[in-house]
Amino acid sequence: MGITLANFQLKAIEALMEAMGEPNRDIILKSCTGSGKTIILTHFMDEYLKSTNKAVFVWLTPGKGNLELQSKAKMDKYIHGSNTKLLSDIMSSGFEENDACFINWEKLTKKGNNALKDSERTNFVEHIQNAIDNGLTFTIIVDESHQNDTIKADDILALFNANKIIRCSATPKNYKNALLIEIPEEDVIAEGLIKKLLIINENFEQHISVEDQISYLLDKALEKQRDLRAAYAKKDSGVNPLIIVQLPNKSDALLDRVEEYFESKGITYENNLLSVWLSDKKQNLEDIEDNDATPIAVIIKQAVATGWDCPRAQILVKLRDNMSEVFEIQTIGRIRRMPEAKHYGEDLLDCCYLYTLDEKFTESVKLSLGTGALDAYKVFLKPEYRSFTLISQFKTDIPFPRDAKFALKVIWKFFEKKYHTATDLDKNQSQLEAYGYSFDEDIVDFTKSGSVSVLSKDQITELNDISIHEPLNTHKHGKEYHHCVAEIGYKANLDYSSTNTIMRKLFLKGVRCDAKILRLETRNLYAFIINNERRLIEDVRDAMADESLQLTLAIPRITEKPVGFPLEMIFTYDGTSKSQMEYTKNVYTGYLSSAEKRSMPEKLFERFCEGSGKVKWFYKNGDKGSEYFSIVYTDNFGKQKSFYPDYVVGTNGGDIWIIETKGGFTKSGSSEGIDRFTAKKFGVLRKYLDGYNLQGGIVRQDKQSGELCICVDKYSDNIHDENWQLLSEVL
Repeated sequence: MGITLANFQLKAIEALMEAMGEPNRDIILKSCTGSGKTIILTHFMDEYLKSTNKAVFVWLTPGKGNLELQSKAKMDKYIHGSNTKLLSDIMSSGFEENDACFINWEKLTKKGNNALKDSERTNFVEHIQNAIDNGLTFTIIVDESHQNDTIKADDILALFNANKIIRCSATPKNYKNALLIEIPEEDVIAEGLIKKLLIINENFEQHISVEDQISYLLDKALEKQRDLRAAYAKKDSGVNPLIIVQLPNKSDALLDRVEEYFESKGITYENNLLSVWLSDKKQNLEDIEDNDATPIAVIIKQAVATGWDCPRAQILVKLRDNMSEVFEIQTIGRIRRMPEAKHYGEDLLDCCYLYTLDEKFTESVKLSLGTGALDAYKVFLKPEYRSFTLISQFKTDIPFPRDAKFALKVIWKFFEKKYHTATDLDKNQSQLEAYGYSFDEDIVDFTKSGSVSVLSKDQITELNDISIHEPLNTHKHGKEYHHCVAEIGYKANLDYSSTNTIMRKLFLKGVRCDAKILRLETRNLYAFIINNERRLIEDVRDAMADESLQLTLAIPRITEKPVGFPLEMIFTYDGTSKSQMEYTKNVYTGYLSSAEKRSMPEKLFERFCEGSGKVKWFYKNGDKGSEYFSIVYTDNFGKQKSFYPDYVVGTNGGDIWIIETKGGFTKSGSSEGIDRFTAKKFGVLRKYLDGYNLQGGIVRQDKQSGELCICVDKYSDNIHDENWQLLSEVL
């Protein structure tokens, strides 16, 4: 079964491949729960095994929950023809080239574990030694590495004499001289795989006095569960959101009280609405992970923090515990996945909820999640703004991913533009040769020879170039060809199979295609790709970024419809901020100056609006979802993207302004915090404003004067340009 990898997953695979070539033995992959770590690692292993001889992977999983079986099953499912093994397979046949072996740590480290008797332990060590004697090299993957940092675990790692150790965790420990590959949580959220926000104690009063904290918290959770269930039903989704009730580890009395509470609400083990997962008590757990499973609550202790995937879990009730436990963030991870791996464009469904009176826990969560955890309450739109609408643009309903056909056409057109290639394929070879492409039938590497007195750039460039020719061997160089194709693809966010198809259609004889550049035999294609890898990477990236080519290609249609401001929204703010002033010019009641998440330019702009005599009202737009105002543009891969301008502003004169804020200009005038699509976004914003007779532009701060400036007619990256004016003079 094929799977489309997200951009951040492709980048992580590329980073892992590059890290394998670095001298550091230890690699740390830090990624939050829900980022598809298993998918990333299985694709990476496949990629590496295809491009490297005599390699073996050993994937060590934590003890609980048969995770080694789950991980092996995922690799078998996603990577067709992979050579996966469990411990029992290794015990019978040993390690072989291209193996991906999934082993449970406890089966190796726990004394008295029947998986390996003492005689078998010796046998296992012999299997490792035989593999090393046969020239095999081990790469170890340590899953949930924070749990297996013990002397026993270290002894086992030493046995493998591993070439590389990749440690994976959402909360990794530091290792000396380790290479860190970190997947930004924002990227995972942007792909819709995990929830946008964790909301802590929503709508709690400032001072709470409760007779019974269990009833108080579970009442809140049940109410939220019902709201969520109704919202999913409106979306025609069968998701039944799950409440996780987490008990402190030593708390048998609390268990009775929680069960009694649920029973009083008609939620029991007998009617299957309640589940429990404790070491000595398990009920109604079968298929509990399914989105439409019957149980609406599960009672757990700390142990379920690791490895358990239940994307419908959306509410966590953490009962008070005075001990600080290490797994806190792992537990939060259980409620962060999206049940259908997409956002619904509705705050209620795109957030997860924590209810607790455990202050220490709340603080540690906020510390770990940063702006992913905020105080929140509901705010309502003021009556006078309820009829306001703007025409919003939406991407086509037909999914339009990065398309191999589209990419093929763009690359073909780019070669035509840059190298003047044409329909005469025989002439194209000499044309490309003239520009420095190599058509050598051997694999060619370059080195230098000569002598230098000092290691200066000048002296080194004067050395003689020496080329080393090696006859092409399709078996031997097949892995290298595969690796080069994958590298070219990763740089353009295309997967291996799409890139391989493009290269074969463009350059290989016998593969029919209207957009063709060369007609090479298979052997020559291998040599061409390997010898020109760097040049091809640059050309493919340039082709994808060349805006002049995008205009000639068919772009899917967009749809337009009026949208207003949402009647209510979850307002998130920083309760620790010194200033909690209400901005009365905002379209919502109760909108505070401590609103989060806000960038510095956004905070400055909101302060400007509140203090400006010309501004009558302002609205902070959302950044995802059909209820917010968006304008559609097309990126350089031919993929439609939605641009959500930051603010809509109404003036006392009746004008409507649409404003996008960006990072400022430093005192020296250079740009900071700017995204590469700013010029493109400005272009589509300008076109939209002209089409609907509105005002607007891009606002940035000039650090030299401290003032906010606006660009309304023509975008420039130079603050000293006449296109930038003081915001206070324009708006």
